[in-house]
Amino acid sequence: MSRYRVTSVADVHEEGGTVFTVRDEHGGDEEVLLVPCEDGVEAWVNRCTHEPQRLYREGVGATVRNGEVVCPRHGSMFDTCSGHCDNGEAADTTLVDVEITVEDGQVYLTDDDVQYLHDGLKQDDEDDETPSSTSHIQF
Repeated sequence: MSRYRVTSVADVHEEGGTVFTVRDEHGGDEEVLLVPCEDGVEAWVNRCTHEPQRLYREGVGATVRNGEVVCPRHGSMFDTCSGHCDNGEAADTTLVDVEITVEDGQVYLTDDDVQYLHDGLKQDDEDDETPSSTSHIQF
């Protein structure tokens, strides 16, 4: 099993979340969202399950409220620990997880199906427009 140190648990909790980019087993680049979960951290693909909408956006970050990540487009809320959504357009779905390991307060990418590329969002992505929200939740 390979592993790559991504960040610290303290930094994820302090920032409310962070994102990094990996290459999947098919050669595609994917963003991974790290979010605080109780005393630890969880990792999810940075995409709503309802539409291909980023949960973490450049200059905005991820909106996390009461232990849930809020989709900026429709307001669906995903539990930061389980990834499950029980409301809105994405109800009864779960975010795609990415395997990480936390050891001595450090977060390591340990998912053998992906390779770490860099911190931050994908560099060549042109379709990250600010969503036109249809949600009743105000940001």
